[in-house]
Amino acid sequence: MAQDIPAADGVLGPADPVRFIPGDEAKAPRQGTGLCLSGGGFRAMLFHAGVLWRLNEAGRLPGLDRISSVSGGSLTAGVLARYWNALDFGGTGVAGNFEALVVKPLRATAHREIDIPAVLTGAALPATSIADRVTKAYREHLFGDVTLHDLPVRPRFVFNATNLASGVLMRFSRPFLADYRVGRVPEPALPLAVAVAASSAFPPFLSPCTVDLSGETWVTDPGNDLTGPEYRGRVRLTDGGVYDNLGLETVWKLYRTVLVSDGGGRLTAEADPHLDWPRQLLRVLDVVDNQVRALRKRQVIAALKSHE
Repeated sequence: MAQDIPAADGVLGPADPVRFIPGDEAKAPRQGTGLCLSGGGFRAMLFHAGVLWRLNEAGRLPGLDRISSVSGGSLTAGVLARYWNALDFGGTGVAGNFEALVVKPLRATAHREIDIPAVLTGAALPATSIADRVTKAYREHLFGDVTLHDLPVRPRFVFNATNLASGVLMRFSRPFLADYRVGRVPEPALPLAVAVAASSAFPPFLSPCTVDLSGETWVTDPGNDLTGPEYRGRVRLTDGGVYDNLGLETVWKLYRTVLVSDGGGRLTAEADPHLDWPRQLLRVLDVVDNQVRALRKRQVIAALKSHE
């Protein structure tokens, strides 16, 4: 857990692990608790399931104000979001049906091969993209026909993807989807499966996930600088962890208490790295991801220690 005490003007220091965007200068973190669920594939999905399970046993789930997720963390957050209103917290704050509603479907998903069949069939039958096949599998096995509009008001679930056009986050939530450079779509009715598929579209095989937003009503906010139709039509998205592997961006600046669940993998040494371009590229991506995640973790831990 990291707690951050902002300066009097609400502006945090240069060592903070997030980027400030237009409008942030006037805001200070408020009382409340946000939970960040990192990327890391199915490993992270199950790791976060365990974290949520323990938070439930401790009676802490009802106290969450926001849950921000990327990549594998969005699979866990999506299942929790789908069944949140069905969780029976009673008077203790502990949902007795948590394991049945949340843990069980995630465990079942871990036994399924979703990405490999999607890649193979998508490559063989390119008329339907790999991302579309992943979305279909998510809808079938995890999310059904639930849309963003069906999600609970509190906690607010935010599923983060990386917009390849703008180079920043595209945030999917119940009240809006938004990119701080492109604009905002209020009250989106997109399927939850689409938001999670975009957030977990790990490159290069599952990416990009193309979402057609040309028929949506866009709102231009101060600071939006990419407002042309070329940015508000067919939006190409990749894994949210490309931009923010810990899911910090949409929580850190808003709440004074931040919980971070990091289910990312540990980079292991390779005595004989591959020389062929594809596998060398994958190794390079792993190194970059590991270094960026380590830097953010160090900043989070430093923020916690500075206010002990």
